[in-house]
Amino acid sequence: MLDKMQLFGKQNEPQRPGAPALRKPGEPATTANIGPPRPESPSAPSAAARAGDKPELPEGSRLIVGPDIKLKGAEISDCGTLVVEGRVEAVLDSQAIQIAEQGAFSGRVVIDVAEIRGHFEGDLLARKRLVVHATGQVSGKIRYGKIVIEEGGEVSGDVRSLASEQAAPAASAVLDETKRPELLVGLDAARPRTASFQK
Repeated sequence: MLDKMQLFGKQNEPQRPGAPALRKPGEPATTANIGPPRPESPSAPSAAARAGDKPELPEGSRLIVGPDIKLKGAEISDCGTLVVEGRVEAVLDSQAIQIAEQGAFSGRVVIDVAEIRGHFEGDLLARKRLVVHATGQVSGKIRYGKIVIEEGGEVSGDVRSLASEQAAPAASAVLDETKRPELLVGLDAARPRTASFQK
């Protein structure tokens, strides 16, 4: 029978001192007791302190469009974070987008967190937070849960918070109700009438 290790050009090497022993096929797996977990050192900042420094970005898959790369006509989904250092023309439905200073995105984005240091043009829905840094330029139809604009950052176009966007249809519905003629008929009977007398 062939030895797989020799087949691929690898030789059976003696085990290095201090390296964990490899188990042979058919042997039960065992666990080693490595001791209790050590707490973080007091000089290292806690995860909560570090989280306050930067906007929370979801962990997971990451797509990076590097400098001098152009991505056009794509539909990007199921991507944890899209990092744009080049140029992208696309439709994006994801968790987070980061546009670097030299990066540019044109298209439609539905996202939880958007961090803009470069250029964005198009439709942007940031469900949780939109952060426009000092070098960032955002234009188009923009909707956001919360927004942070650093001094120097630019935002233009149809810009609204999601809260005002949701309140607008409710207010519009109330105004529309007052314009319905069938509702005005009842008001006509309740209106006080004045009589005029002729001599």
